[in-house]
Amino acid sequence: LQTYRALERQNPGIFNILVMGPWFHGGWARSDGQSLGDAWFQEKTAVFYRDSIELPFFRHFLKDDADPKLPEAFVFETGANRWRRLETWPPAEAVELQLYLREEGKLSFSPPLPGATDFDAFDEYVSDPTRPVPFTQDVALGMTREYMTEDQRFASRRPDVLTYVTHVLDEDLTLAGPITAELWVATTGTDADFVVKLIDVYPGDHPDFPHLREGQRTGGYQMLVRSEAIRGRFRRSYAAPEPFEPGIPTMIILPLQDVLHTFQKGHRVMVQIQSTWFPLVDRNPQKFVPNIFYASEADFTKATQRVIRSRDLASRLRVLAIPGQPTAVQP
Repeated sequence: LQTYRALERQNPGIFNILVMGPWFHGGWARSDGQSLGDAWFQEKTAVFYRDSIELPFFRHFLKDDADPKLPEAFVFETGANRWRRLETWPPAEAVELQLYLREEGKLSFSPPLPGATDFDAFDEYVSDPTRPVPFTQDVALGMTREYMTEDQRFASRRPDVLTYVTHVLDEDLTLAGPITAELWVATTGTDADFVVKLIDVYPGDHPDFPHLREGQRTGGYQMLVRSEAIRGRFRRSYAAPEPFEPGIPTMIILPLQDVLHTFQKGHRVMVQIQSTWFPLVDRNPQKFVPNIFYASEADFTKATQRVIRSRDLASRLRVLAIPGQPTAVQP
């Protein structure tokens, strides 16, 4: 995405198109793209890409075949499971919405109430680097591909993971474009990591996907849609890391990857926040040291992490949503 944006910015008018599909790295060439981990996309997205996008592109530019008339952005919309032809990315019609963290684990498009003050409007958890939140519930010897869509119910049950969820949606909600988390946080330590996950919660009675392992159920599936982590010492600069001042609120700005995903009617939107994600992200001692790779065992300490959700210090996700429905493509 950053390469696409740089080309657009530095080469006005150049023929430059964006294609995004629901694949692991290289999955567009080495799989059929019908599923990824727990997620089921119905159609063979990688086959469609190879036959209907990649091949016509190269035939046109290398063999002088007819212009395939590709759009500026050809993006697969997860959730609704269909390809979209878009004239800009993000879509020009997308409007900004804000998802606020609220009391009692609620996630809302409405900001905190005026009476929600910094002294009482917060949630907190104890982060223990010796007992980190795993990035997957499976036993793995390395980074799996499947974690990118893995069911997050295993994480939402942990006391060191904060969970916020909307009401059941009464209409489809399509997010299209970048996602930015803005969190007001405080810690009893002097260093901390923060992980933000955007999740699609399926209804409890949703039919099972056909590719699941025996015993798996799609009902209640907490599908990981987007996730990202930030090492707090770099919250202002990668060149000049700095510690946290214990107990002092600090804003963390965490960009998540762009998305085109529809949370369908009857689903819910969930946000999870945590401070460990092992071993996808190495453990933070939670004590500021010059180089964590030389941290001693004694440097690894528990810390209480606070996420503030007051009227003045509102924690939220900034998203772009499509009010209408762009053109769908049937392979």
